[in-house]
Amino acid sequence: MKLLEFQAKKIMAQNGIPIPSSQLVEGVSDLEGLSYPVVLKAQIPVGGRGKAGAVHLVNGLDEARSVTEALLDNEVKGYRIKTLLAEEAVDIKQEIYLCCLNDKEANRPMLVASREGGVDIEQLAKESPHKILHKRIDPLVGLMDYDIQGLAAGLGIPADAEFKKVVRGLWNILRNQDATLVEINPLAITNQGPCALDGKIILDDNAAYRFKEQRQKLKEEQSDRIVQERSNAEELADKYEISYVLLDGDIGIIADGAGTGMLTLDLVKDLGGKPANFCEMGGKAAAEAAEQAMEIVMANTGVKSLLISLIGGLTRMDQVAEGIDAYLKKNPSQVPVSVRMCGTKAEEGIQILAAHGIKAQADLFETARQAVQVVR
Repeated sequence: MKLLEFQAKKIMAQNGIPIPSSQLVEGVSDLEGLSYPVVLKAQIPVGGRGKAGAVHLVNGLDEARSVTEALLDNEVKGYRIKTLLAEEAVDIKQEIYLCCLNDKEANRPMLVASREGGVDIEQLAKESPHKILHKRIDPLVGLMDYDIQGLAAGLGIPADAEFKKVVRGLWNILRNQDATLVEINPLAITNQGPCALDGKIILDDNAAYRFKEQRQKLKEEQSDRIVQERSNAEELADKYEISYVLLDGDIGIIADGAGTGMLTLDLVKDLGGKPANFCEMGGKAAAEAAEQAMEIVMANTGVKSLLISLIGGLTRMDQVAEGIDAYLKKNPSQVPVSVRMCGTKAEEGIQILAAHGIKAQADLFETARQAVQVVR
């Protein structure tokens, strides 16, 4: 469960992490009585809100009214804005990135930090990985003072009581709330001490039974505030009854089963690509499902490369290829298509696809690598 910013910050404040004073805004009447300047921030469950024009510094009531009227009910990154967070402006000396998460590779908690806060941490990891600090925590020992001191030294800031309180707050939320990620980006260093300017918390859905009352309240707070706009692809998926999940990448993925689809999605990410979706055809008739799946995935104009991952067991690959062929004859592809095909009638399927210049092959790794390479 991904929390909205105001929900995350409330939990952070309860765990001793300083946050700016704030209030929710759901109409221009809520702006009365605020002490300006303030920052108005759309409460939607996505990152990059500032770049998308959903965060504004306003210096007075008239400006706040204008921005509020422009933002409320506007759509940003697929979500309809229903609520803003009005937050006091903070005098910032330095911004850092600070996060506590569960490291799946090492199967233990980890602190992540950087002296460059307020930026896309994933982009920073690609371009300047040396600027990111990692500190794995022994779950049997827990967070120790020397862990925090080492982190502060790497950030070039004092390991004072206020900073220790922030780091321990992140740790306590991760452990006591069964969170998978607790992130502050940025943590502002001010003359009054550290202050969380943005907060992100993802709670483990598998642990929801332990926090039934709290999780229910969080869901109720989100029910009228998270309004997701449905894409053409999602509408088509409902129409054809094909499993489809829209993601934020540019590599479209189609698979003939959920397991194959998840494996392919993970491999694309491991190779540095960003999946645009998860789509699996399930048990539908092969040719029909393949044509419909391509229509669904290609309805997303953000797709720059299409990866089709197929394993022929009960499903015949020549029939799947006929569906792909039917779609391409009606809609000549504007993006590169990479096909992994093996199993029953694979040779016949490969021949059908060759007519469209598609060199299908059995090697999933190589096929995924090609699909990622064309969009880099």
